[in-house]
Amino acid sequence: MAPTNTSHRQTHNLLLISKLLSLRDTTSPLALVLDSLEQPATPLIKEYIRRAKLSKVHITFVAFETLKPLEGVDAFVAARKKSPLEIIKAVNAAYPNVSTSGPSRRRLILIDAINPLLHARRADAHFNVSSFLSSFLMPQAPPTASKVEASLVVTFHQDVPSPPLPSPYTPSPLSMLTYLATTIIRLHSFSHILAQKAARDRSLVPPVFGLDEELDGVLLGRLDKPIGNESAQGVVLELEHRRKSGRGVLEWYILPPASRYPPQYAKEIVTLLDDHPLYRPPEEPNFGAGEEEPESTFELRLTDRQRRDREGVVLPYFDAQQGDGPGEGGRILYDMGEEDDFDEEEDEI
Repeated sequence: MAPTNTSHRQTHNLLLISKLLSLRDTTSPLALVLDSLEQPATPLIKEYIRRAKLSKVHITFVAFETLKPLEGVDAFVAARKKSPLEIIKAVNAAYPNVSTSGPSRRRLILIDAINPLLHARRADAHFNVSSFLSSFLMPQAPPTASKVEASLVVTFHQDVPSPPLPSPYTPSPLSMLTYLATTIIRLHSFSHILAQKAARDRSLVPPVFGLDEELDGVLLGRLDKPIGNESAQGVVLELEHRRKSGRGVLEWYILPPASRYPPQYAKEIVTLLDDHPLYRPPEEPNFGAGEEEPESTFELRLTDRQRRDREGVVLPYFDAQQGDGPGEGGRILYDMGEEDDFDEEEDEI
């Protein structure tokens, strides 16, 4: 049963990541991408754009940190020095309206970094993150416009300090975003994951990198990558997806670099981290795969003579089942010994 369950898990989780990145069936309206200095979200954002272009999805890029539009973006909205209301109006105006006679349309809205907006909310006491993000997913379109299926991908920098909270009972911005998101993707460096796995395999403490080292002046962790080993490149995706039923799916994936496939490549390129040759442990040869019984120091088989001798043994309780009259088959044969205490009254009963 174990191989069958493993195969089912691989097939199901690969289909899930394909739906999420390709924006099929509005699987996840709000996706939160958590990156860091060790592993920026740029490779994943470019993969979102590449797949959206293959699916003919309109792409709106809301830039707080990006200066130039990325290749393949349909609308570029510069959000620096703009209020949340101005950003909402600019994003809604970047998408053309179509009459209701047309089919439903799909739209992808990418926010390169929401941290500057969270820091600027201190100047606006009425700013609410939930209402701001909901305005993109449920825009106020005119009655003559067709239905728009919008998907929102928001990037949050984990290394940027959060602004001070007005009250100790107020949830942090990261807690609010993780609560609202239907999909959470944490990015990790593949080289760091391999280094940590190598330490765990030797029963050592896994190393930490970057700000987690807590050393003065250290922002990025140093790790020497294998020279000439292209298979050690890629981005590790730690996926947490929440279904409508409330059941969650946790899985680790590996996204290869974009240089390995052409932009118009339609097949799935993301694989499970457990299936990567550098992460998967080496398989031991199974010499006894063709034998039905496990190998042991004891002889588990019986010869024909031993089987006949075993079948010819008469067990003691067989004598009690042999009787001539009715009711004799269930009688108990017992020989009293010297230490037994004979009770006449109990015998009469």
